[in-house]
Amino acid sequence: MKSVDTIVVGGGLVGAAVAYGLVRLGQTVEIIDEGDIAFRASRGNFGLVWFQGKGSDMPEYSRWTRGSTEVWPDLAEDLRAETGVDVNYFKKGGVHLCLSDEALETHSDLIRRMHNIHGPEYGARILDRKQLDDILPGLGNDVVGGSWSPHDGHASPLYLLRALHSRFQQLGGVYHSGARAEFIERDGNDFVVRTPVSTHRANKVVLAAGLGNRPLGKMVGLNVPVNPLKGQILVTERAAPTATLSIPTTFVRQAAEGSFLLGDSHEDVGFDTSSKSAIMADIADRAIRTFPFLKDLRVVRSWAALRVMTPDGCPIYEQSETHPGAFTVNCHSGVTLAGAHAMNLAPMIAAGHLEDYMSVFSAERFNV
Repeated sequence: MKSVDTIVVGGGLVGAAVAYGLVRLGQTVEIIDEGDIAFRASRGNFGLVWFQGKGSDMPEYSRWTRGSTEVWPDLAEDLRAETGVDVNYFKKGGVHLCLSDEALETHSDLIRRMHNIHGPEYGARILDRKQLDDILPGLGNDVVGGSWSPHDGHASPLYLLRALHSRFQQLGGVYHSGARAEFIERDGNDFVVRTPVSTHRANKVVLAAGLGNRPLGKMVGLNVPVNPLKGQILVTERAAPTATLSIPTTFVRQAAEGSFLLGDSHEDVGFDTSSKSAIMADIADRAIRTFPFLKDLRVVRSWAALRVMTPDGCPIYEQSETHPGAFTVNCHSGVTLAGAHAMNLAPMIAAGHLEDYMSVFSAERFNV
């Protein structure tokens, strides 16, 4: 059995971004992936590359997210130039809208707190209704204000996943689909990963299997307390590009193809991935209250997907103390953090250790 430098368990956006980052550095890498029967959060993602509001209780997460938005343009261009796949990344800023005075007050407190932590470079600013009308004409009467950040944008999760896989394989990476990792063990200096159909060996192993990281982590001495949180999205028929939504908002964005994506919900219902009509109605109602013109469009698709949530909503990055060389990567922002995972995290994994400043993301923070 030939040994490679690294096995990445999980072929979604998180695993694919890390694997792409590793092969860019000349590493030999295999992705072991369950395939599309997995709880594929990557295919249910809303597609925001979002900074504002992230890390309100963990400043390091906010800085990590900002760093990812800074390298995202290079990531998108490299993928487009080398694979021909345009991930439809646009960075024209983003807006969070509030539909009540109470919501605006709460959100304003959040933005002020983030400015106190990060200083003027944080960039986000509160906008009143008149200021919003200047950049988002056609808002509904219920919108009272919001915030805007120049660091935000959006992209296509589906094209991003396709481009990452294409570039990974162009650079010599090997992808195994239909291969659910069931057992991981240490064998000398290597890790052996067994699936129902194959066995694989590598010097390092990266657990990027989303909700599957919890049981897999135990095999290499890692505590990975992740749980599912369902979110639903509606997609409308295609419409002509509108200046009203030339920049994305938290709950409504127009994709490059013309469809409007409407979200989102947060439902703690275990591993249930069914769409619920009551939740769909709430999403549609909020979207129409925000942008009344949407009432004339037909909804053509809806789906539910499971986020990978940690207890505090912030990522977990960690190397096993008992099994050095085994890493785990966990987050619910696979699109936003793709840049950081490929450009910043992958070099640490290739070197065999995480930088000291990454210790805040260890799951040890929950052992209090």
